[in-house]
Amino acid sequence: MSIQKLSHLDESGRARMVDVGDKPVTARVAIAKGEVIMRPETLELIQAGALKKGDVLSVAELAGVMAAKKTSDLIPLCHPLALNQVLVVIQPRPDLPGVEITATARTSGKTGVEMEALTAVSVAALTVYDMAKAVEKSMQITRIRLVEKYGGQSGDIINE
Repeated sequence: MSIQKLSHLDESGRARMVDVGDKPVTARVAIAKGEVIMRPETLELIQAGALKKGDVLSVAELAGVMAAKKTSDLIPLCHPLALNQVLVVIQPRPDLPGVEITATARTSGKTGVEMEALTAVSVAALTVYDMAKAVEKSMQITRIRLVEKYGGQSGDIINE
């Protein structure tokens, strides 16, 4: 296996923003997932809409969309992107028990949207935790990962 040079480091090892000026504009899609593990009774309260802070799943989905739009403000070397779409879906998963979060980010641009999808999942998970922590502080945010990526020079990636 060859070792690739990290694109965010200059010749002297200092962090830098990658110059994407010469890259072609292409359609790009990234899908990320993550989970929030909780007690079954906490999941039941969320599904019933019985928490004082309101509709956990809808609020968390919206928080994920909002976060994706702010990714370049949060991650120092990310490029600001014009996003075509961000879709965040949170599904109850009694088998975990907990919820599974899926974020899909789309753009037409010179750089990918992996960080936007991952940020959307992360903030949606934090929002679930925030809204349900009054009933359970032992929830675990876990398995945040890139699932698929399409477009760009590095080609398509399917991790799951």
